[in-house]
Amino acid sequence: MLDINSQVKEILDCRPDAISDEVLSSNQPLVLRGLASSWPMVTAAEHSGARAAEYLSNFDSGKPLTAMVGDAEMAGRIFYNSDLSGFNFEYQRLRLAEVLEQLSSNAGNSAPSTLYVGSTNVDHWLPGFRQHNDLNLGERNPVVSVWVGNRSRIAAHYDFPTNIACSVAGRRRFILFPPDQLDNLYIGPLDVTPAGQPISLVDFNAPDYQRYPKFRQALQSAQTVELAPGDAILIPSMWWHHVEALDDFNVLVNYWWRSTPHYLGGPLNVLQHAILGLRDLPPEQREVWKQLFDYYIFSPDAESIKHIPEHARGVLNPIDAETAKQLRSMLAQKLNH
Repeated sequence: MLDINSQVKEILDCRPDAISDEVLSSNQPLVLRGLASSWPMVTAAEHSGARAAEYLSNFDSGKPLTAMVGDAEMAGRIFYNSDLSGFNFEYQRLRLAEVLEQLSSNAGNSAPSTLYVGSTNVDHWLPGFRQHNDLNLGERNPVVSVWVGNRSRIAAHYDFPTNIACSVAGRRRFILFPPDQLDNLYIGPLDVTPAGQPISLVDFNAPDYQRYPKFRQALQSAQTVELAPGDAILIPSMWWHHVEALDDFNVLVNYWWRSTPHYLGGPLNVLQHAILGLRDLPPEQREVWKQLFDYYIFSPDAESIKHIPEHARGVLNPIDAETAKQLRSMLAQKLNH
């Protein structure tokens, strides 16, 4: 196990219907002990994994899920194959009843095959579940997802939205790093990833310090925590997190929300477009564009556009939904030429 000295700060006495704005807007990770302990799903899980699976099955929509399936040799690590040309698992379409049956048959196996259902919309696939198993996030409009599987290891990655992840069956171990550890985590490809986000190539169970020497520096900034059923963790936007499910049956429910409107789009799209249009320019041209990005994006100053009449500022004015729609349409046309 990695030698990590810092534990994630804990907040006690948080209730699912009364989470403070101070907690929800934290720029540091927070453990919310017992946040979901009153959920019927957690009560079932505290009795047994079988009882938790039975409870979950009550909300089965019957619609097929996307599952990641792999053999025992992968030891739960959802990752690439040996040369990063593909993955060490295959995707299968399974119904929840099939997933639960396979997890039950694998329970108690010291070297089980891996079965992992990630980021599945709760309202679509488990209608009614949130009626008695939910958080009140006020005016925020989160995307609520469920994750189901046996023992698994999810490589360190970031999410753009802020995240509250509730462990509702089984235990989960989180290892977190601040965003500035990007260079020390040895991130893999941007465009081919196991689950959408770029991931660290370091195997946290057996780090190769000769190949990834700066990972030792990352560990100096790491924080860790183990969650029991009913516990939750708040992960701020862009914090790297490695997640390990520790038991034969594990379920996590998470809430993602962003601090800006959805119509503004995703920053990763901007990064990918910049790779296409900027990265391979001559150095002196890249430097000019860096200054332009600083001027308009990273250090905008109201004084710098004061000389333009407000009605003529176009996208230099605050972006609303209609302007965003027009801007996306213009970009799509230009990209297609």
